[in-house]
Amino acid sequence: MADRYLHFTGTAPGRFLTRRLGLPQPAPLRRWSPRTPTLDGPLLHLTAGESAATGELGALLAATGLEVTARTERPAGIVLDATAVDTPGKLAGVHAALHPVIRSLAPGGRVVVLGVRPSADDHHRAAAQQALEGFVRSLGKEIGRGATVQLLRIAPEAVGAAESTLRFLLSPRSAYISGQVIELTAAVPAPVADWTAPLAGRTALVTGAARGIGASVASVLARDGARVVCLDVPRTGDELARTAEALGATALPLDITADDAAERIAAAAPGGLDVLVHNAGITRDRRLANMPAERWATVVDVNLDSVLRTTDALLKAGTVNRGGRIVATASIAGIAGNNGQTNYAASKAGIIGLVRALAPRAAADHDVTVNAVAPGFIETKMTAAVPLLIREAGRRMNSLAQGGLPVDVAETTAWFAQPASTAVNGQVVRVCGQSLLGA
Repeated sequence: MADRYLHFTGTAPGRFLTRRLGLPQPAPLRRWSPRTPTLDGPLLHLTAGESAATGELGALLAATGLEVTARTERPAGIVLDATAVDTPGKLAGVHAALHPVIRSLAPGGRVVVLGVRPSADDHHRAAAQQALEGFVRSLGKEIGRGATVQLLRIAPEAVGAAESTLRFLLSPRSAYISGQVIELTAAVPAPVADWTAPLAGRTALVTGAARGIGASVASVLARDGARVVCLDVPRTGDELARTAEALGATALPLDITADDAAERIAAAAPGGLDVLVHNAGITRDRRLANMPAERWATVVDVNLDSVLRTTDALLKAGTVNRGGRIVATASIAGIAGNNGQTNYAASKAGIIGLVRALAPRAAADHDVTVNAVAPGFIETKMTAAVPLLIREAGRRMNSLAQGGLPVDVAETTAWFAQPASTAVNGQVVRVCGQSLLGA
């Protein structure tokens, strides 16, 4: 559905009126397209303190295809290496590095601050590194003009594991992600022969793929070279078939809650799955006092129980190949809660618990990573049916002051799915424009 307010604020009268009234002024987001595959401008590489990995990081940043420089008047992106900040006093280096240049960041620019995971071994360093999280979340809320800010925690001895993540965060593909904290392990990534088709030769299955976010996920995975199996309930048969046919994919009409769902998925992918995307989900909204048990049980069964059952069965059977990726769909509702959605929020919070608990064991036992996307307000047919005032509140209550698109969730899923994203494990990334609700 068209965002008329966003269009209005892009006109001269709209800019004047919204500025005078103190209303949100969203900037059109620049998303990936064949014509705009990268940021338009140089990448400014800064440091706060003395980093042990400056040379290696510089080479890695150059691999993103952006011109890396230590000085420029109009950077499209800024990477600040703050991994050496180990005392509160050294936080002054963060201010000193970014204060002179932050106003010069191009509209729709990217800021990535590099840190390390706070450790109980050194509480002074832990305090300084945790401070970076508050800094990044605050900067994301004030930077404006469609720009985004992230904190990426990496092991200084394993900078090479960050390539796929830096490529994603420093590109138009991450347009609707801001204020996020992403932690990488030191796992060695698989090589990528062709970054324009990083999923070439891999098989992906997407549940709930007939329409909306699921169809967009299937489309982006196919764009990146994957062979895609599109799964949805049988009643979406015609729509599912059209989606699959348009992508050269395989349609699998199947209720994911069926007892034999895992067996039928395995049969549809005789060579195994390299990417398993749990996108299927439903809502049955009503306040708890008015919610029948059936509404509660149905939502939890589809959104959570079926994910647990099929994931366990597919891992046990070896259907998810070694080096595989599992991506589940959580929600901002599972983080912040939502009025009238105790069932839905419980199921999506459960997905977060699943990811955090399963990720280390799946990596150790099966060489499989497990992550989740947590969408906020995404422009779909479902949100188009929301009453006007609630819809407008959902759109504006984030740092980018607009709703996201299904492709924003899809691009994040595709980054998780990449062979080079081995170090990305156990992460829950909010695709919400840095919603003002929740953490």
